This record gives sequence, structure tokens and C-alpha cells, in this order.
Amino acid sequence: MLITTNAIVLSKLKYRETDLIVRCYTGQYGIVSFLLRNVLKSKKGNAKVAYFQVLSQLKLEIVYKNNRSLQAIKEAKLNHMYSSLHSNVLKSSIVMFLAEVLSSTLKEEEQNETLFSYLETTLLWLDTHSEYANFHLLFLVNLTKYLGFYPDTTHIEFGFFNLYDGKFESKQTNKYSISGENLTLLKQLLGTTFDALSMVKINTKQRQSFLSMILLYFELHLGSFKAPKSLHIFNQVFS
Repeated sequence: MLITTNAIVLSKLKYRETDLIVRCYTGQYGIVSFLLRNVLKSKKGNAKVAYFQVLSQLKLEIVYKNNRSLQAIKEAKLNHMYSSLHSNVLKSSIVMFLAEVLSSTLKEEEQNETLFSYLETTLLWLDTHSEYANFHLLFLVNLTKYLGFYPDTTHIEFGFFNLYDGKFESKQTNKYSISGENLTLLKQLLGTTFDALSMVKINTKQRQSFLSMILLYFELHLGSFKAPKSLHIFNQVFS
């Protein structure tokens, strides 16, 4: 069956000497893995490989078969040509980090139009803006909405947030109850948008502390999630 779908590249892996396995999040089928045969064999093939940088947004024409674990791509085109995501060192670090997070969190082989739209629009926002130091923090907080564990803000005025239960509390109930600077920042991010993100002012230490907390939040709610291997390098780049 010949299908046209938008796709966001999550990862790529060399297979044998001339092939690549590319894992994408598609608008039509959710997570799909593709085998690109002989793309490392020629200059023409290498030009195609450039399309498959992580978090690139593509329009794919694919030969889809339900019983096949690795699908085939008939044609690939760039859906959006980024101006800075892969050329700006800081933005490319964010891209690599978020691609690893998404590879770990997105598992479903089914359509989710709202999640796909969220990824598309936020990546385009990052590509076109110059103030983005806290982008990854808001991105992760908002991502929980589509993964099913967005914080319950019913009692957002309370002085603690329970990471395990995902809700605000009036007192500390377990070791996963947070307060202080991380709580203040969480409340700020829950009440802001990407366009207003530049108004959130925090230092490097606070940013790293909050990131560690939100990744723990992911671990508590997604059994298979592990902190990205790139976390240490990512924090160094933004220190």
C-alpha cells in the first residue's frame, strides 16, 4: 500500500556497510522504522542521508505493509527546511537531547494528530527564535499532556508538588514531594507559553536542577524511560 505521510526523524542507525535504519514518528502511523538500502553507497545516496538528521520534518511516500517491521521509503522530501536547528551548536544540542527523550517515550504505532502537531509547531518555534534557554523545560512539561501525566493543577496554590501522584499538595507526603525553587519554576512553566518563555528568568544551576526533576517525573510515570545518555554533555553545553 502506497501512503504519503509527514514524519519527524527520531534516530538513525548504520546497518551493514551501505544501509541505514531510520526510526520516525509519523503523522499517519505513529512510530515506524524504515530500512534505507544502499544510501551510504554513493554520493547520490549520501545526499538523501542529509534529509534524515534527527528531528528533521519530512514528507514521505512509503510502501507500507502491516506485517513488516522495517518499511520502505519510495520518496523523501523535506517538509520544512530549518534555518538554525542543525547549524547552531546550542540548538543542535537541544535537538539531540530531545530526540533521545522522544525515542524513549514515543512507543505507539498508531496515529496521534495532536501530539504530532505539537512536535511540528514547537520545533519550528525553536528554529525561528533567538531566546530559547528554557525551551527544553517547557517542551518536556507540555509533552506530559500528550503522554497522559500532565500535572493536576486543581490546587496549584499548594506548597508542594507530588511527582509520584502528579498533583499539588498542602504538605509533604513522600520523598517525591518537591518544594522551593523547582516548585516555583514548575508553577511558572505551567502558566506560560513559548512566546512568553523569555520572561522566565533562572540561572544554570536552577535550570539543571529542574531538568533533573522533570526527567525523574518521566521515569516515575513511564516504566521504560531512562535519563538520556546525552544529559551530561547537554548540561555542559548549557553551563
